Amino acid sequence: MKIDAVECFPLKIAPKQIYLGGDGGETGVPDYYYRDEYRCVYSRKMETCLVKVTTDTGLHGWGEALAPVVPQVPAILIEELLAPLLIGASPFDSNVLWSRMYDAMRDRGHVTGFMLDALAACDIALWDLKGKAAGLPVAALLGGAYRSRQPAYVSGLPLPTLDERLDLASDWKAKGFHAIKAALGYGVDEDVDNIRRLRERLGPEVALFLDAHWNYSVAEASELAKRLEPLGLGFLEAPLLPEDVRGHAALRAKTTIPIALGETERTRFQFAAFLDADGVDIVQPDVGRVGITETMRIGFQAETRNLAIAPHLSVGLGPCIAASIHVAAALPNTFMLEYQPPVFDIANTLLRDPLVCRQGHYEIPRAPGLGIEIDENQIRELGRKS
Repeated sequence: MKIDAVECFPLKIAPKQIYLGGDGGETGVPDYYYRDEYRCVYSRKMETCLVKVTTDTGLHGWGEALAPVVPQVPAILIEELLAPLLIGASPFDSNVLWSRMYDAMRDRGHVTGFMLDALAACDIALWDLKGKAAGLPVAALLGGAYRSRQPAYVSGLPLPTLDERLDLASDWKAKGFHAIKAALGYGVDEDVDNIRRLRERLGPEVALFLDAHWNYSVAEASELAKRLEPLGLGFLEAPLLPEDVRGHAALRAKTTIPIALGETERTRFQFAAFLDADGVDIVQPDVGRVGITETMRIGFQAETRNLAIAPHLSVGLGPCIAASIHVAAALPNTFMLEYQPPVFDIANTLLRDPLVCRQGHYEIPRAPGLGIEIDENQIRELGRKS
């Protein structure tokens, strides 16, 4: 069985609500805008790049690059640079193909960013293919699932006022979700007040995680953590700029709140810097940026330091979510997997049978490969409109 074709589908889907909050129905404005609070460019649409890899037997697998902006970029990289390396190869040689794709641009310094997103999409598709060929779900190919359901936490409370966010958190608790992540970045005093009120509303039985979106200095983050420690928090994510390895190590030494990071990193080589510096407690690679092969390596790398992994999962629209569930279930040191309700709902509109997350857990797909079936007619139609 040899790879015969590689096809990309960069998609841009207009949602009713913009990711992380906001009206999606606004017209006459650019797709991309700068969010001051996160110092980052976002899209008003749900964007992603799906990849279909087909063999000479007709069997195919689906992958996805996490591409929340300009998904046509990883599509071009796949079509022009990576597809020629895959065509004619066996999908069972996924480790070899990962290395060939990574090495293809390594000496030019393209060892992160869009190039690795493109690689991740291809890698996920190869695992989907292997699972379908073997008649086994990806988690089984990875060595088996350590748990029958994958614990999940609700990520974000994307409403404009604190009272609305508190009510939304209470609604999730009533639905059986006992782990919730809230956004920081309003300043130390306001952050502390907001999280204290959230803890008072939810009580001690709900785990609270915090995402600071790289907003603080070491001194500010240390002060924030010191004041938040009495609230019993599960982790503090992205407190400092992602390049600041030494700063994360210094912060970790000053607080008992576990430090989580990793959505910006793409390889075990990049995570090694944080591990060697003792700068992280929970690693958060994103399968849509890292791929299945490398996420497993990172998970085992963390395990050697007795650290947990909690894969990042934001705007993946189908294959990325399914791949994340399989990887999370197949690693012994998985803490929890992120759950983005608005994104999850849109993703399910692209699938013939929906993925399931309820009462605080993902159901692990049982069908061969990723265990999902893409509505290809809809994907092609969306691709024409994007």
